[in-house]
Amino acid sequence: MALTGIAIFKMLPKTNCAECGVPTCMAFAMKLAQGQAELDSCPYVSDEARAALEEASAPPIRPLTIGTGEGSLKIGGETVLFRHEKTFVNPPGIAVLITDEMSDAEVDQRLERLNTLQYVRVGVTLKADLAALKCTSGNADSFAKLVERAKEKTQAGFILMADDPHVLQEGLKPCADRKPLLYAASPETAEPVAALAKEAQCPVAARAEGIQDLVGLTTKLTESGLKDIVIDAGSRSVRGAFEDQILLRRAAIEQKHRPLGFPTITFPCEMTDNPMKEALLASMFIAKYGSIIVLSDLDGSLLFPLLVQRLNIYTDPQRPMATSQGIYEIGGPDENSPVLITSNFSLTYFIVSGEIETSRVPAWLLVIDTEGLSVLTAWAAGKFVGDAIGIFVKKSGVVDKIKHRKIIIPGYSAAISGDLEEELGSDWEVQIGPREAAHIPAFLKMWSPNGG
Repeated sequence: MALTGIAIFKMLPKTNCAECGVPTCMAFAMKLAQGQAELDSCPYVSDEARAALEEASAPPIRPLTIGTGEGSLKIGGETVLFRHEKTFVNPPGIAVLITDEMSDAEVDQRLERLNTLQYVRVGVTLKADLAALKCTSGNADSFAKLVERAKEKTQAGFILMADDPHVLQEGLKPCADRKPLLYAASPETAEPVAALAKEAQCPVAARAEGIQDLVGLTTKLTESGLKDIVIDAGSRSVRGAFEDQILLRRAAIEQKHRPLGFPTITFPCEMTDNPMKEALLASMFIAKYGSIIVLSDLDGSLLFPLLVQRLNIYTDPQRPMATSQGIYEIGGPDENSPVLITSNFSLTYFIVSGEIETSRVPAWLLVIDTEGLSVLTAWAAGKFVGDAIGIFVKKSGVVDKIKHRKIIIPGYSAAISGDLEEELGSDWEVQIGPREAAHIPAFLKMWSPNGG
């Protein structure tokens, strides 16, 4: 059972040193109790207290990592039921199902789609994450060959799926260094699969028929020394799977029920033969509350909206997405190319840069740090104003890249032009650009370093 803030405080050193980033030990204890701080932040906690406080400082849903290096995926770590309470932490992983009875050509095609179906949106690369390699033949050698082939073709993380622990063991041999997720330990196979996971130091999935059986299974696995567990309550009906996800999250978050405080894995691929319905079910699990979502295949027209949905849900609503401050070269600009400036709100940057590219006029785009606010909002907050922009322009280095002394500001920020000219100096000309980004191409086509 989770400890209260007062109980945690009694085990802390009570130095009020503030080295943890919190002013007092009492405040730190309260944050620990709420899952908002890490125990490692306290440099003076005793080993005895550390052992006692591990449960209190851990998030209700244990975080874990599947895979290694660039192909690794972190899931779990969630602390709330609803996004408006606090941002969700780790986006769910999307996996593509590949079986050992598929032809080599089909296997290669699915792995190719896993590798290449990637999309850049507001500066973030969106892609699927895992290959779910399943033994449907019952043949250990066939499964091992599939795993070997997949390891050669992709750096993505793996889920190894087999009912027989021996088959799972053979499949693990070629890729143990990748730290795959072993699916699954059932009530009947818990001991051999747990031993396999402990030896290879891999995460393991626990699969049972119902939540009650799942509690007993995860308890058995944790008592054997396993901590990195993914859970599957077994339902493959739409209503049953949806209800299971809600009940599992509520049990972990509201009731602090540790046997169910693990990430979940869901299988839309086993719930329908209709690709559109499968995408709809995957969308449901992204929202409520799947940590891994296994699809039967990857199709760009269905995958892209799922990736965008995932991005939207797992973006911090209290922290706007921001682009890095700096000079951005668009279309290979030279010393006579126009200079534009905008805020670092990601959506603003990508709309403006996209319209500049559309114009086919090479340009320098200056992006000033406005803490992720759009132009008008940043102007109202005093962050997109003449003196701040003037200082940034001088320090940015753009002066060394151009011969002219002209800068184009957004039309809606025309009010700052006087202050900006005063800050930059009399040799600069501040030009008022279009109010709408869609009008940028026409504006730039008429622009010249010697004229307007």
